[in-house]
Amino acid sequence: MFKHFAVLCTAGALSVQPVLAQKDIDLPQLGNPADLVLSPAQEAKLGAQVVAEYYRYDYIVDDPEITEYLSTIGWKLAAADPGTDNPPHFNFYLIADNRINAFALPGGYIGVNAGTIVAADDESELAGVLAHEESHVTQRHIARAAGDTQLGDIATWAAMLAAILAGSGNPNVVLGALSLGQGINYQRQVSYTRANEMEADRFGIRKLAAAGYDPMGMADFFGKLQQEARLYGNRLPEILLTHPADTTRIAEATERAAQYGPRKVKDSIDFSLMRARTRVLETDSANEAMGYFAGELEAGHDTPENRYGYALSLANLGQDAEALKAMQPLVAAYPHQVNVQLLEAQILMAMNRTQDGLKVYAEALNGYPRYAPAILKYAQALIDAGEPALARQILITHPQALGTRIDTYRLLAEAARAMGEPGEAQYQLANYLDQRGDLRGAIEQLNTGLRMASVTGADRARLLARRQELLNSIPKDELKHLQREPG
Repeated sequence: MFKHFAVLCTAGALSVQPVLAQKDIDLPQLGNPADLVLSPAQEAKLGAQVVAEYYRYDYIVDDPEITEYLSTIGWKLAAADPGTDNPPHFNFYLIADNRINAFALPGGYIGVNAGTIVAADDESELAGVLAHEESHVTQRHIARAAGDTQLGDIATWAAMLAAILAGSGNPNVVLGALSLGQGINYQRQVSYTRANEMEADRFGIRKLAAAGYDPMGMADFFGKLQQEARLYGNRLPEILLTHPADTTRIAEATERAAQYGPRKVKDSIDFSLMRARTRVLETDSANEAMGYFAGELEAGHDTPENRYGYALSLANLGQDAEALKAMQPLVAAYPHQVNVQLLEAQILMAMNRTQDGLKVYAEALNGYPRYAPAILKYAQALIDAGEPALARQILITHPQALGTRIDTYRLLAEAARAMGEPGEAQYQLANYLDQRGDLRGAIEQLNTGLRMASVTGADRARLLARRQELLNSIPKDELKHLQREPG
């Protein structure tokens, strides 16, 4: 179902400044040396620009449930980190690539390939990947590396990182980066040094232990991938190309994790359900996914993961009655598990059992009032059922969770349009595009709203104010193509 993209390297993978000599260690340091090259504000801007490119080329999967799951693990790790009192503002994304890899961008943006979730044997292994990437951010490896490069501005950095991440999956991105980077040796610039990797391992294992995961998860995952590489010769998993894992490194990670003692950590059901959901998304066709889970069930592996995946695959094929039937043992065993409730509600709505579906959505939201996917999916169902006013009320009265707030604006726009409020619809759609990093698209939506004869005076003033706010955020040399007033 996903495109097979070219190499997705870790964006922070850059060479670092030389290690200080022993005689220099005692010298006083004023502030963080990394700030002299790339400030935290510049890092945030750089990461946001690369994420905008990802949205532009549909590399980010807008699945609120999986995104929320990754965010939950990621923030659990960040909050437990004993070395950081004020962790960066992390944002987590599911990447539309079924190969095994993950990356960290400056500013706390972390992407996890769909293939990584499917490949993890347990939640601690997945948490180990996230802990490693978070450590690249907290240790500011990109900022520490920037002094060794000849990249002079944020736009050049963003273009280079986007190109490396996207690879030849989109030649235009690569060509744009080449023109800005002026022939820089990209592979040299984005290869993490051994020191970077070992440091990320060390801090990541500490995060794992502090958050209650098995600290052996990271070493187990890389060891498993290295064994896979031996079995398949030169067909290395992408994560081993961007995060080389030799025997020494794995041994050191294993030894470090062992210092925390053996731990038996029980996986949450969320892990198995979201791994099944990711497998369905990453598989090339719904029929193929359905066949996989049907085979697992027929082989006697009647687990919540396989039953959920089978039901979701059937629903994606439009076989709603069969999907609902497949769901029943899962609903009976886990009547209050929110992901089970959301899938059941989705299937009921597809069967035109609208009131039954809305009831299940409402129960899910009542049980998990801060769970963003429940908020968003219930609102979408209400809009589809002809109740946009109630959908809007749900959206504006419930707090949103990390990683899924962007869709709130899209749904507010959809609700406003259904209610006959074009000015509000254009305003919220502009907010949605702005959150995705598409400033030009956001301003175009505001211009469209200003051209509508049906827009009220109050809405017109609001649109103009928002338009000016966005224009003020754009550097002057980029404004000439956007400043034309609407006709």
